[in-house]
Amino acid sequence: MEIKAKDMEIAYGAQIIVPEMDIHIDKQEITTIIGPNGSGKSTVLKALTRLIKHKSGTVQLDGINLSDYKAKILSRRIGVLPQIHTAPADFRVKELVGYGRMPHQGMFAGHSEADMEIIDRAMQMTGVHHLRDKSIYEVSGGERQRVWIATVLTQQPEILFLDEPTTYLDISHQYDTMRLIRQLNRETGIGVVMVLHDLSHALEVSDRIIIIKDGKKYSEGRPSEVITSEMLREVWGVRGNIINIDGREKPLIVFEELA
Repeated sequence: MEIKAKDMEIAYGAQIIVPEMDIHIDKQEITTIIGPNGSGKSTVLKALTRLIKHKSGTVQLDGINLSDYKAKILSRRIGVLPQIHTAPADFRVKELVGYGRMPHQGMFAGHSEADMEIIDRAMQMTGVHHLRDKSIYEVSGGERQRVWIATVLTQQPEILFLDEPTTYLDISHQYDTMRLIRQLNRETGIGVVMVLHDLSHALEVSDRIIIIKDGKKYSEGRPSEVITSEMLREVWGVRGNIINIDGREKPLIVFEELA
């Protein structure tokens, strides 16, 4: 499975946000989109998942235009977790996770035995099965994020799209979320595309990184290829060094001290 955008142009009204961008998403990889605030990262992710329409160019899933897919069919193939998501306060965890099965059910159909097995497995994979009878607002922020990921997983998508999945989480929960995402990719083969702010997270978990600056693709490639001192200076305007440590697969970023 692959998603390809060719000459994709995105605009809000008369204002062009992303001019003619090409992107190739492979199912097997963790692809991370990074860039400064307002650079167009989340806008690109939304266009790749049909949450917003692109103005011109093409966005295709396995050679078929995204716009030609029926909503239910598309939801079986790609799962999307936006940055902001809410649920009724009286929803229990297992009820919210169960909503992910809707793309696979008929009108007014309840959960089958197979559905319940998938729901239970998604909660177990994300470590929230023991919370299944709690209200969604009785659990911590990190646990809640895992519940939302479980909800998308019950769709059984081939690619999971996450818009800033560590927003509002403390360092411990950020780490746990990144570890979960990498684990899901490695153990289940699900592709992951996500928008991140933290460059260290991007370096640690990504197979491929797309850097966006001012609505344009600045560079794309393996983390060790695109995360450079020159890129930090040109894209973010900061000075830092990329340090390779013996025995460690991924390099570290060390920023210069503040004056």
